[in-house]
Amino acid sequence: MQNIVSRLAVIFSVAFFSSCSDGITVNSDYDKTVDFESYKTFGLLPWPEENNAVVNEFDKTRILNSLKAEFVARGLTEVPGPSGDIAINIFVKAETKSETQAYTNYYNSGYGYGYSPYMGMGGSSTTTLQEVDYVVGTVIVDVFEVAGKKLVWQGIGQGVVDESPNTEKKDKNIDYAMRKILYDYPVAKTSN
Repeated sequence: MQNIVSRLAVIFSVAFFSSCSDGITVNSDYDKTVDFESYKTFGLLPWPEENNAVVNEFDKTRILNSLKAEFVARGLTEVPGPSGDIAINIFVKAETKSETQAYTNYYNSGYGYGYSPYMGMGGSSTTTLQEVDYVVGTVIVDVFEVAGKKLVWQGIGQGVVDESPNTEKKDKNIDYAMRKILYDYPVAKTSN
């Protein structure tokens, strides 16, 4: 079990979601009775300890900075801790999945072609099966109204984790993931 957790931590810390192909699935929901324009400040809830099992310090900083930038771009001002109009919490999960891929080579070696009363003209082929493991990362962003102590918005992003060690690519992928997750937040960006 420790080996699996260590492996997930290493893989997830290497990058976040698959590169900027549209490989992220996003769902969001919100309280339609809330006036999101009335919120002027935001704060972050403490980083959940469970996130440390799958995110290293560098990626934690990338995630938090990208999340903050998305809210600042919507005209909100960051205040320390969860003391703003809204408090934001983020959860990160990773799950290893497997799939079987098959490849059939109809051209084989060229030998064996001929006539068979059961097949007609044709030849032999070979099918190769390969099991591939991959990691699916999930990011959940919860936005709480501090005064009302209630959840007002939630965005969930899920995608295959890119294992590239390239720092620039990690920055780009995390920013892309946060942009996608917060795309349908009820307040539009006022700046980039």
